[in-house]
Amino acid sequence: MSIPELKLGGVHHVAYRCKNAKTTVEWYGKHLKMDFMLAIAEDKVPSTHEPDPYMHLFLDAGNGNVLAFFELPTMPEMSRDLNTPIWTQHLAFKVKDRATLIAYKEHLEAGGVEVLGVTDHSIFHSIYFFDPSGHRLELACPDPKEQEMLKKLDAVKWEMLEEWDKTKKAPKHAEWMHKKELANT
Repeated sequence: MSIPELKLGGVHHVAYRCKNAKTTVEWYGKHLKMDFMLAIAEDKVPSTHEPDPYMHLFLDAGNGNVLAFFELPTMPEMSRDLNTPIWTQHLAFKVKDRATLIAYKEHLEAGGVEVLGVTDHSIFHSIYFFDPSGHRLELACPDPKEQEMLKKLDAVKWEMLEEWDKTKKAPKHAEWMHKKELANT
């Protein structure tokens, strides 16, 4: 009997908690054009068998990617990790190019969503905003020179990781990435 190779096949879905299932489905449909795929609801948690009613939503994030949410009405109101800066935990979605990124920015702002950016990360460009449950989201498009810059980053990744592990200070191998974005700060 042969043992199968252990290799992941991709992300099946990513799940977050939401404050309100209906509001979440409507917001993601309106602002990010995600289709509502399916809902699952139970009075007991299948994995732990705990009594805890929930609504589990699945949204189409494109290219076979699924974003899921749980509404948990019996649990205390949700919060975030208060020991982690708000800019850290986020979910980033790809868009094909800068024109699409700008179109989404305008669409979101027209819908009353506060948008930060466009931020220049050199290899890609991003906008940031929050969903109704307080999750930080990012839309990112590739820079036309992305592949060339990724090769430069690939060449220094292990050196950077080793230096960071020893010093906990930002290695300077790739400081060129945000040089333009941070020039006036």
